[in-house]
Amino acid sequence: MAALLATVAIGTVAAYAQGALWDPAQLPESRGTVKQYTLAPRGEVDGLILNDGTEVHIPKHLGAQMVFAIRPGDDVSIRGLKARGLPMVDAVSITNVNTGKTVVDNGREFRGPDQTVSGRISVVLHGRRGEVNGALLEDGTVLRMPPPEAERFSGSLQAGQAVSVRGDIVSTALGRVIDVQAFGSSPEQMTELAGPRPPRGPKGEKGPDRFGPPPPPPPPPPRG
Repeated sequence: MAALLATVAIGTVAAYAQGALWDPAQLPESRGTVKQYTLAPRGEVDGLILNDGTEVHIPKHLGAQMVFAIRPGDDVSIRGLKARGLPMVDAVSITNVNTGKTVVDNGREFRGPDQTVSGRISVVLHGRRGEVNGALLEDGTVLRMPPPEAERFSGSLQAGQAVSVRGDIVSTALGRVIDVQAFGSSPEQMTELAGPRPPRGPKGEKGPDRFGPPPPPPPPPPRG
C-alpha cells in the first residue's frame, strides 16, 4: 500500500508539472518565512530554506523566475507534497504573501512546432567572441542561428530590418526564443539555413554546441 501511495503521489506531481490542467490549490499548503535559497552544484537556485528549517524543493528551471518573485525575509505560501517524517516540501507553486507574485511549475518549457514569425529587428546579437549569432525583435523575441548562417544573411540581419523566420519556438516564463531554420524578408521569401538541427539532450536540454567546437588548446611550450 505504501508503494502504491508513493506511486500515486509521484504521478500527481508529474501531472501538475506537465501543464495547467490541475489546480495547485488542491495540494496541501505550507506557510513560512524564507531564510535563504538553496543552490545546485553549478549555482542554480533549486529551492528554499524557511526560518523553521523546512526545505522547499523546486525544479531548477524555475530558479531564475523565483529569484525575481521571492526573496529572503518574504512570507510565502507553498502548495506541494509534504514529506513524511521530514520538514520538506516538493513544491508545485510558491506565492509571495506580501506581493501576491506566484511561481508555478508548468513544466520545463513549452516547445511548439515549427512556426513562422515576422517582426522588426531591434538589436543584433553576438556570441562571446563577437560573432553574430542572432537578433532581438522589437516584441522581445530572440532569434538564434549559427554564426556562419548569420554571416550569410548579414545584409538583412540589421537593426530596423523587417524579417520573417521559421523555426522551433521555445516559450518560457522569461521570454521566447526561436531556433531559426529559415530566414527571409517575408513569409513568402525565406531561405532554408544550411546544416542539420542540433541534437537535444535529456529533459529539453540542448545538445552539443551548434555554434562550433571550442578553440583548440595552445601548443605546448618548446622544450629547452
